[in-house]
Amino acid sequence: MNSQLAANLVAAALAVRVFGSDLLALLRRAAAAGVRLGLSELHRNRRGEGAR
Repeated sequence: MNSQLAANLVAAALAVRVFGSDLLALLRRAAAAGVRLGLSELHRNRRGEGAR
């Protein structure tokens, strides 16, 4: 392991430590948006609006 790789690993670990909770919150929001989108699409198809 060279020093550049070690520095990159330390920087990545530090970034995960600092931004980890924010990243989890963003992932939760993205998942919730995906679920809402899927449910709206499901309801649209049931009413026949999205049928081709």
